[in-house]
Amino acid sequence: MNIYKTLLYVTALLFGLGGCVSAGAPTDVSAQLTLKRIFQDKEFKPQRAPYFRWLDDGSGYTVLEPRDKQADAKPKADDEHGVKGSDIVFYQADGSGRKVLVSLEQLTPIGAKEALTIEDYQWSDDGQWLLVFTNGQKVWRSRTRGDFWVLNLKNNKLYQLGGKQPDAKALMFAKFSPDSKRVAYVKNNNIYMESLGSSKVTQLTTDGSDTLINGHFDWVYEEEFTIRDGFLWSPDSQNIAYWQLDSSGVKLFSMINNTAGLYPTITQFPYPKAGEQNSAVRIGVVNIKDKKTRWAPLPGDNRDRYVPRISWAGTSEAVLIQDVNRPQNTNVLRLFDWQKQQLHTIMTEHDDAFLEWFYQAEWEKDGSHFIWHSERDGWRHLYRVSRDGKSVVDLTPGNYDVVELLTLNEATNSLYFTASPDHPEARYLFKASLDGSGKVTRITPEQFSGNNHYYISKDGSLAMHTHSRFDVPPSSEIIKVDGHKAIKALTDNAELKAKLAKLDLPQQQFFQVQARDGVALDGWVMFPPHMDNSKKYPIIFYVYGEPWGSTVQDVWGGDNYLWSSMMAQHGFIMVSVDNRGTRAPKGRDWRKSIYKKIGIITVRDQVDALDAMVKRWPQIDTERVGVWGHSGGGSSTLNLLFRHGDKFKVGAAFAPVADIRLYDSIYQERYSGDPKTDPESYTQSSPITFAKNLTGKLLLVHGTGDDNVHYQGTEELINELVKYNKQFEFMSYPNRTHALKEGEGTTLHLQTLKTLFFEKYLLTPAK
Repeated sequence: MNIYKTLLYVTALLFGLGGCVSAGAPTDVSAQLTLKRIFQDKEFKPQRAPYFRWLDDGSGYTVLEPRDKQADAKPKADDEHGVKGSDIVFYQADGSGRKVLVSLEQLTPIGAKEALTIEDYQWSDDGQWLLVFTNGQKVWRSRTRGDFWVLNLKNNKLYQLGGKQPDAKALMFAKFSPDSKRVAYVKNNNIYMESLGSSKVTQLTTDGSDTLINGHFDWVYEEEFTIRDGFLWSPDSQNIAYWQLDSSGVKLFSMINNTAGLYPTITQFPYPKAGEQNSAVRIGVVNIKDKKTRWAPLPGDNRDRYVPRISWAGTSEAVLIQDVNRPQNTNVLRLFDWQKQQLHTIMTEHDDAFLEWFYQAEWEKDGSHFIWHSERDGWRHLYRVSRDGKSVVDLTPGNYDVVELLTLNEATNSLYFTASPDHPEARYLFKASLDGSGKVTRITPEQFSGNNHYYISKDGSLAMHTHSRFDVPPSSEIIKVDGHKAIKALTDNAELKAKLAKLDLPQQQFFQVQARDGVALDGWVMFPPHMDNSKKYPIIFYVYGEPWGSTVQDVWGGDNYLWSSMMAQHGFIMVSVDNRGTRAPKGRDWRKSIYKKIGIITVRDQVDALDAMVKRWPQIDTERVGVWGHSGGGSSTLNLLFRHGDKFKVGAAFAPVADIRLYDSIYQERYSGDPKTDPESYTQSSPITFAKNLTGKLLLVHGTGDDNVHYQGTEELINELVKYNKQFEFMSYPNRTHALKEGEGTTLHLQTLKTLFFEKYLLTPAK
């Protein structure tokens, strides 16, 4: 393809001026998707459901409303970094009874020209105080460090936390004490307490430093245990339980920024790679009066354990500590009597492979029992466990997984959760009893097939219900949970649905095939519009393949769905299959079968799925098979090209882990073992081991500012490919993180790059 033809082709691709549509398709340009329409003009961006907070008493909810958009008096969605110039407004569940609880004027500091931009807010339990988070800045993944302000709702006094002369953007995780008299927060890796209304600051820990972290976490804890806030007030407001991490001795990873100025800058942070030294962890309780910390005397080496969750055991006498060994196959639940500094083991969870997705224990108010997630019978169920661990009752029996516990209500003897016993791609709301009767009732009506998400009130009486399907944008409503009765419609995305109806969209269906050993694999497939069944078509797999995600879900797919639809319009069959090990609700054996086999059995399932699909749909051209994926999907793409190049001919790997020895300790050791004792697991799972076998076409993409999957691994892979004279295409994005989205024009550029790559190598039949 010469330069002139290439320019014409790119223009057609971006702007939809002809070319590359399936045979027999309508010539109406408005019916065709383009990269520009999807990623630049964002023509198909859905209306988001309003972001609101249920009030604890169940009387209604509060929402942020920008002052200049209140004419229709409807709840508004928050922007990414908060809402500027907003009132906090109350609504009853049916949308009536609108009342401004906190006005824009009340949120304007003395002498300031503008009100606070609200990134987050919370009410004190007594309803007399409002806490506002603003000016946030990123700490690892999230904007968790910034400024906190409190408003006295009785006298309208608004002031900033942090003492009489607060440091800017210095506080983290401020939260009210249960008695609404104090606020605690983290500053400079120490925990502080401030009495409401007085600006009197009390420092509760004093040993915090660059390497000793009190009340929050290092990079790997936040990334792999999804926890950020590292302290909890006791129910009686007299003590604070907290994590302390000691990262001294953890090796630093360095990232270079070549575009920040005339000279490069270096960013360094502790990052324990597989088999390397971890931060030491311990749990303490500090009393707010004597400011003394009592440490839990956990046995063993604090650098070879993890504490992914703690919780006050209903009352203030003890803290439940989840004490997990480094291989992450054993979780010992220990009650810490902090006053006596004694530990009592009440239960142990063990798996021959690994434990994952550590959940908070949900305690009943009197501390006599707690709700616990466990896979002990082969399925993820909810159990009611007595404080001494002697009584363990399954509340959700059956051959299915609980996906998410939403809330429990002791007064009504009920708990609510989502699951999908018969269709792993769907999600529905269920109710169970706390008394152990085993009775489970589906709440979601049959008419809402697909994905159903619920933001449920604390007492379980009301919920915001959001429903979508694979090709249907989300709609949301407020419902009364009992009977799933609609109270008020919130968003319907009617305008977007009307736009989609005018497009020449592909046929789509969910399907199931069997792997070579009989295991059922679920997938979705999209066929080109007006497909000629007598012809052969190229196929592109979208893959993830690892335990932290699932690609086969009956939920609105947004831009990824639209891109796949565009490619189907261009004449591709698009498909995605969940191999075993992915986060699908299909039981313990499904998820744990990939232990020490990631990159082996996972990609073998993708090969088996392709073979089975070819038998079912002879329109698939086996000489034109492509695959793409991001992160774990990038790794899967590499393994498919390197290990199964006879099947998968063309692949685009974004931010892949080329050598799993380079990834972090918590994630990689959980699924692959210790590289020191299980070296073969790491060798056989790493794509770089098989790079010399590349025979197809590879597009390799990585951001140089990726603090998660380091650019280092891609450079090592490049060396290996060069060593064996394996030609490939490559794009690095300066200073982009793992998301590969920062910077003006990045998303459109990346998507154009990917599209042109597949069009170039797969659209024309192989000779």
